[in-house]
Amino acid sequence: MAAAPPAWHVSGRHYGLDWLRVAAFALLILYHVTLVFVPGHWVIKWPETSASLVVPLAFLTPWRLPLLFAVSGFATRRLLMRSPSVAEFARGRSKRLLIPLGFGLLVLLVPELWVRARLAGDRLSLGQYWLHEYLLPHPRYGLGFPAWEHLWFVLYLWVYTLLLALLVGARGSDWVQARVEALTARGRMLWAPIALLAAARLSLMFVVPEQHGLFTDWSGHVQYASFLLFGFALGGSPLLWRRIAAQARAAVPVGLACGSVVAWAEHAYPGSNVPPHAIAAAERASQVAMAWSMLLVLLFVADRWLNRDARWRATIAEAVFPAYLIHHPAIVVTTWAILPLGLRAGAGFAIILATTAAACVGFYLLARAVPWLRPVAGLGVLPPARSRSILVAAE
Repeated sequence: MAAAPPAWHVSGRHYGLDWLRVAAFALLILYHVTLVFVPGHWVIKWPETSASLVVPLAFLTPWRLPLLFAVSGFATRRLLMRSPSVAEFARGRSKRLLIPLGFGLLVLLVPELWVRARLAGDRLSLGQYWLHEYLLPHPRYGLGFPAWEHLWFVLYLWVYTLLLALLVGARGSDWVQARVEALTARGRMLWAPIALLAAARLSLMFVVPEQHGLFTDWSGHVQYASFLLFGFALGGSPLLWRRIAAQARAAVPVGLACGSVVAWAEHAYPGSNVPPHAIAAAERASQVAMAWSMLLVLLFVADRWLNRDARWRATIAEAVFPAYLIHHPAIVVTTWAILPLGLRAGAGFAIILATTAAACVGFYLLARAVPWLRPVAGLGVLPPARSRSILVAAE
């Protein structure tokens, strides 16, 4: 008889995925800071850029967001297991995601969008911009409201979560899990999802534009929702964990080979240069293959070597969402503020990274200490007894 699966595969906390989530968000912050110094379009650019950074970023781009959606799907399944009903789960997740999203749109993004407007020629102060232009759908400078910026991830996650709740309410979690298990049966864990996801992306890439937007990003929705569904199924399936372990080593050369294709294409056609259709199709298919193969490898690593608790694990894991909310505005505002100093790129990179890290830590500590700030930072509401104890300690 097969050995009983470890408890975390069924209902316990998987510390390995906590560490994986922390590492993924840390890489995301580093990725966004690096974009300031890479040739091509981004929110704000340093005068001195380096083409040598294109290849390292190309090896990160295909899998960083699919990984986050897969880990979010896993967490969604575990939260649903602990919820008294699907409706209660949907209400809880809506509060946890929509309150920070609203706060981000109305407060956190204002300085970033103000910087964008200043770069476009606006001369209003931050306060004047906030009161008179920020909420306009068609301002004179910059972007109209709502400009989601990096908060599109939270919006997508909320929409996917509600749709998943409807699906689970109609068919049940086991139905979703059974379909994923059937797709990956008989050695298909590696190649079948790659084939289906690549076919879906290639069928869309020449039909609809690839651009962010809840009602325009159809290629993104196919990819991200699929990874979230897989993570959801994984949250209750020891069988899928065993299949990951069986295919992880084979996924390594697939990920490296496909990453090389993506890196070559990004290097050969940098910035806004458009490659021929055949090369573009090969790059999109390679991105999908790398995303899936890297997901298997990283899940295997998390399960085999990282599934251990540590003293600061819970605190660091809790800080991830507030850090995500604040990091993007911190990068943009810091970059704009120090550009007039005329620093070399290395010094600018160090200052932007250090300032962003400090902003992430500071925002988390402030939100943790002030009870009414907790919901807007994505930390959730403390029970009344704990809220009183925090106030007493602050006094």
